[in-house]
Amino acid sequence: MQVEVNLFTVNKRFPLTISRGTTAKTTNVWVKILHDDIEGWGEASPFGVGNYGQSTETIKDYLQQLAPLLQPFSPLQRQEIEQLFVKNQVPSGVRAALDIAMHDWLGKRVGLPLWQIWGLDRQAIVPTSVTIGIDTPERAKIRTRDWLELTDVRLLKVKLGSPHGIEADKEMLLAVQQEATAQECFVDANGGWSLADAIAMCNWLAELGIKYVEQPLVRGQEEDLIKLKAQSPLPIFVDESCFNSTDIPRLANYVDGINIKLMKSGGLTEALRMVHTAKACGLQVMFGCYSDSTLSNTAAAQLAPLADYLDLDSHLNLSDDPFTGALLQEGRVLPNDLPGLGVKYSASAT
Repeated sequence: MQVEVNLFTVNKRFPLTISRGTTAKTTNVWVKILHDDIEGWGEASPFGVGNYGQSTETIKDYLQQLAPLLQPFSPLQRQEIEQLFVKNQVPSGVRAALDIAMHDWLGKRVGLPLWQIWGLDRQAIVPTSVTIGIDTPERAKIRTRDWLELTDVRLLKVKLGSPHGIEADKEMLLAVQQEATAQECFVDANGGWSLADAIAMCNWLAELGIKYVEQPLVRGQEEDLIKLKAQSPLPIFVDESCFNSTDIPRLANYVDGINIKLMKSGGLTEALRMVHTAKACGLQVMFGCYSDSTLSNTAAAQLAPLADYLDLDSHLNLSDDPFTGALLQEGRVLPNDLPGLGVKYSASAT
């Protein structure tokens, strides 16, 4: 198969601030594979967790190095290609782009959307949350109003872990709840709390009716999660602490759920493994995203019927998304009936 690599930049309508910094735009990687006159598409977006990251340039360079190695293969040889990835220590974002593209190719080959190939029930997809980044209380209220005007919002994920401490977190969350009286709220600290602050916040958040807390402690502090779980009335989800299926068994006694992102997992193949591993360990499953366009989020939406929670909103915050695919209907990101991912290029993106 032939591999083509292109870069494209997407800009956020509203910059997103989390405990680790602010993002206003990213340059993502669009991968096309061609085999038997069928073209499959995939995407990789750069991301960072603590001192670990995968940049656009790193992803692009790996893809260009892999292209000649992949030429003898068919997209149907995913197991053999996965072994090639392991042998060459290919980063997860690179694997994700190629794996998504191979799945898209397969769906187009057989003329079916992926969710249908897997026998999934599209009507089982739950509403997605949309994200409110760290900000002042007043600006957080404005951002909440923006989301309410832009989309049919049912759920809000509020980013906490402010560098100004948990009192600032409390003021901001209360401001969001005052503005969004009909929406349920989740909280994601992105590892921005100490153990003591996390215990205090989980108990305070429970009194406000918050559904769960995501990544309260920094990646690397997983052993303290068992102490937090013992004192938290809220379910605990992890994101930065869980990249792939091998991470799940060691976390199973510490948390209540995991956040699966295609860029961390390495694509749909591993994401499906993670779902089954998590369920076998008694954990709930969420699908999330980085600065992904409609291309990646539509790929994740193909597996969305298996998720307990969804946070696939990054494409909704783009002013110039070059793709169309999954649609937001009644607060749910629903894949369409087109073959493969069902994604098309929209040259008129603004």
